[in-house]
Amino acid sequence: MRAITVNRYGGPESLELAETDDPKVGPDSVLVRVKAAGVNPVDWKIVAGYLDPLMYVHFPLVPGWDVAGVVEAVGLDVPEFSVGDEVFGYVRKDEVQHGTYAEFVAAPVRTLARKPASLSWQQAAGVPLAGLTAWQSLARVGVAEGDTVLVHAAAGGVGSFAVQIAVAKGARVIGTAGEHNHDFLRSLGAEPVTYGDGLADRVRRLAPEGIDAALDYVGGDAVAVSEELLKDRSRLASIVDPAVTEHGGHHVWVRPDSADLAKLARLADAGKLDVHVAHALPLAEAAEAFRLSMSGRTRGKIVLEVG
Repeated sequence: MRAITVNRYGGPESLELAETDDPKVGPDSVLVRVKAAGVNPVDWKIVAGYLDPLMYVHFPLVPGWDVAGVVEAVGLDVPEFSVGDEVFGYVRKDEVQHGTYAEFVAAPVRTLARKPASLSWQQAAGVPLAGLTAWQSLARVGVAEGDTVLVHAAAGGVGSFAVQIAVAKGARVIGTAGEHNHDFLRSLGAEPVTYGDGLADRVRRLAPEGIDAALDYVGGDAVAVSEELLKDRSRLASIVDPAVTEHGGHHVWVRPDSADLAKLARLADAGKLDVHVAHALPLAEAAEAFRLSMSGRTRGKIVLEVG
């Protein structure tokens, strides 16, 4: 099969399109014929070696954790799926080597759910990691109907999903973003505020009694500002700053979860979760996809078209 391979840690220049062996399919896995693979910042961070202290990484490496595709074969004990099923998933395994930037990927059933019928292959491939991160961080702080929620970096990949999910739950959402993204946030149902100096005062003008929950998807002073505004500091989650736990908050590292993926799929099919694909590139242009992601200037998802 064709796959993007990496033989050493490095930058986009280390990616090569090569012929590799088809994956072996374990007893609780399925073989997915990849239609599209989502590109996330963690992908180029793995290739650069940033996750080496956390996870075992083996070379040659095929990057990628997000996928949308069709079940080509099933393992020995997989009652959940059949050949021909359309699926999407966050295919993060315990060790890093056999990823989704390929024509086929072997995916444990715990990492997959049925693809939302309303989304294209490219849109579906853009959901799993960012959508699950948003869903699980909102769940960790117990966001529910009637809450006022502050979302930092609300126009980003994770933040834009968090806004839509929180709105679907009946929460009021205040989202930080640059002024050029304010109309975008309004279209998602959020009340935008400009980030930077004076953020706490700007939020107070919108929510004089304080906020019920806060999500940090950007780092910097987001945790400190949130603590100033929260009624209960335990309702603060960050995916960036592990020190948030020292103040009673939550550090969230997204987990594969079939049930959560299925909930995201239902939201999408109900018209409550939109996915904006900013760039769809062929598999052979994975290096350019990395460069776009590394620029930090893309609003919306970057995906690779495979099948």
